Amino acid sequence: MRREFDSLEDALEDLRKGKPIIVVDDPERENEGDFVVASEKATPEVINLMAKRGGGLICVTMTEERFKELQLDLPVANTSHYGTPFGVPIDAKATSTGTSAHDRALTARWVADPSKGPDDFVRPGHLYTLKATEGGVLKRAGHTEASVDLAKMAGLYPSAVICEILDEDGSMARLPRLFEIANELNLKIISIAQIIEYRLQREKLIERIWEGRMETPYGTFKAVIYREILTPNTHLALIKEPLGDKVLVRVQSHCVAGNVFRAKSCVCGENLERSLRMINAEGGVFVYIRRTDPPEYPFFHLMGIKEHEDTTLKEYGIGMQILKDLGIRRAVLLTGREKQLPGHEGYGIEIEWRRLK
Repeated sequence: MRREFDSLEDALEDLRKGKPIIVVDDPERENEGDFVVASEKATPEVINLMAKRGGGLICVTMTEERFKELQLDLPVANTSHYGTPFGVPIDAKATSTGTSAHDRALTARWVADPSKGPDDFVRPGHLYTLKATEGGVLKRAGHTEASVDLAKMAGLYPSAVICEILDEDGSMARLPRLFEIANELNLKIISIAQIIEYRLQREKLIERIWEGRMETPYGTFKAVIYREILTPNTHLALIKEPLGDKVLVRVQSHCVAGNVFRAKSCVCGENLERSLRMINAEGGVFVYIRRTDPPEYPFFHLMGIKEHEDTTLKEYGIGMQILKDLGIRRAVLLTGREKQLPGHEGYGIEIEWRRLK
């Protein structure tokens, strides 16, 4: 039995054909799998599959713009655990009871029909509605955002029908069980991480907002400040020229405890100093990533949280985009430990390693 995810391209092709796929989120998040089909391709057969083999809520997802257009906001505050953005459940006016697979498929297709407005739907109905966060999986790595991103990437209307997959005992189906279900149903299975990586490699997410020079105790550097297009986050690149064919690079996330207060329990300050001294001596680039998710991240060391050492996929992608913008094609990465970097070839950058001493 396979234990690997399918390619994203193959999954997108199945979505274009109207075939459902399985999408798995991060093990540290909900750690669940959902059936996903593009709304405009929804059929009674697919809805019936979701009801029988999924067992979870069957929902239609859409962009914020479409959600507002159809006037689906709930009149109560959202207090769900993961902030799942539910709206008013709906039925297409042309349905009978709204409950059947035929009726729910029709409602989903109407959501994906731009000619349909709020008056074309009955509320409350039988198909739950979900609003995707603007920016998609790069802002919120949930199934709602993933499904809308997938529909858009497949060249379809940005809306999908999703349904959580339960195991036979009624519990949430998780890996490796989800691989078994994909095999049984002959469906493609992918992860939200693949969607994030795909978008990071293909979309420009940063822009230069300032360039100048910065004098530091470790040397004088050219400084470039970048701003993310989808968020207010800003990041700093310090460049020591001339840059050779292979460029010495250090990418580091900000840490208040180590970089500002030099907390003895934290090595971030020492790593920053070592990196800047080495780059000043040999030439290279230091990229300082301002991480704000979660908001308490800069204080993780003081709170005794160790996960700060792991760079998120988004942080990694932003760092790679900055290097690419600076014209770097071959990088020697300064690191305290060699680790697997996902898909760096997709950014057109070759990576070698050097231990940070």
